[in-house]
Amino acid sequence: QRLKAAVHYTVGCLCQEVEEDKDVRFSKQSIAAISEITFRQCEIFAKDLEMFARHAKRTTVTTEDVKLLARRSNSLLKYITQKSEELASSNMEQKEKKKKKSSAAKGERTPGEQETAMTENEDSNMA
Repeated sequence: QRLKAAVHYTVGCLCQEVEEDKDVRFSKQSIAAISEITFRQCEIFAKDLEMFARHAKRTTVTTEDVKLLARRSNSLLKYITQKSEELASSNMEQKEKKKKKSSAAKGERTPGEQETAMTENEDSNMA
């Protein structure tokens, strides 16, 4: 019920934005109808995603499942693909930062830091 109420609230907010932009009005009944349709469509999407994962013998829904769901809408598929690539890139950057932090905490050096340390060591030996 809380989820349904949240969907109704969000649809109401979106309708309000459209009213301001397009100078149209939505009745309470039309907002309720849009909310109900949206909620039911989300339930269908959830079942489809679950079936896609199950078909692939997985228990986890992946971005590939979401892309498969969005395949009929080119613009939505393009948007989802772009966002998933951005997230993957961001996750890779975070993993790299964690690796550097953990190796620095352990006193280990990255290859670039090892090279710099060796050069500094050679310089001090020559002096």
